[in-house]
Amino acid sequence: MGVVKDLEVARRIARAVVSDIALYNAKKVEEGIARDTLFDLLRDEIEEGRNYYQSRVDPEIARSTNYFNEALVDVLIRPTGRIPSKVW
Repeated sequence: MGVVKDLEVARRIARAVVSDIALYNAKKVEEGIARDTLFDLLRDEIEEGRNYYQSRVDPEIARSTNYFNEALVDVLIRPTGRIPSKVW
């Protein structure tokens, strides 16, 4: 499996990785949003996901885009707006 050089494919990989983090850690996501500790609770999972993403895409794409961070916001955080939190 080679590295991805297509920007749209790289974006989809980032979203898929973060989607898996959200799916397999639903309780941690809820707790992290409610207590404003999301990134502390998911530190290891996010690091592992980011490393996987970076291993799959061309280093220049990883360096010059924010696809993984955008996916964290769009896929992990935005859908949790229903959870009561001091963050919002």
